[in-house]
Amino acid sequence: MARYNKIFAGPYTMALPQVRELPAADGNIKPGNLIVDAAGSFTNAGAATTGKVYVAQDNYLAMGGADDAYPSGDVVIGMEAQDSFIYRVRLAASQNVAVGSALTTAANGEVAVATTGDMVVFFADESFNNTSGSAELINARPAKGYKA
Repeated sequence: MARYNKIFAGPYTMALPQVRELPAADGNIKPGNLIVDAAGSFTNAGAATTGKVYVAQDNYLAMGGADDAYPSGDVVIGMEAQDSFIYRVRLAASQNVAVGSALTTAANGEVAVATTGDMVVFFADESFNNTSGSAELINARPAKGYKA
């Protein structure tokens, strides 16, 4: 079961984020994954991803939860990361973050702690030791200067 049940964390006084909608290239996109536009469809970002990434929003159109993957071919709602918002992104298993940890893209649309030379896309907005054995949602803010 997910630690959180929504991907967009606020602030509540602002309008909802800008989104892009594209079909899912496969059935492996979960809300909170980092995704990229691959030839007109969304697919999970990988460890070597460069360029624009989106955050997959919960599939509210089909009343899906935070752990419900988008079926292949269904419309995926990709949020554009904006500096003033907090997002819930999927932290890879066995990753430990503290508030302010730099995060980069990892396999399967997840994030991991960035090392030298990695593209930093988010900063952790909470401390969390992921010993669950699977990816978990954490609060994160887009990296300043990173333009989605």
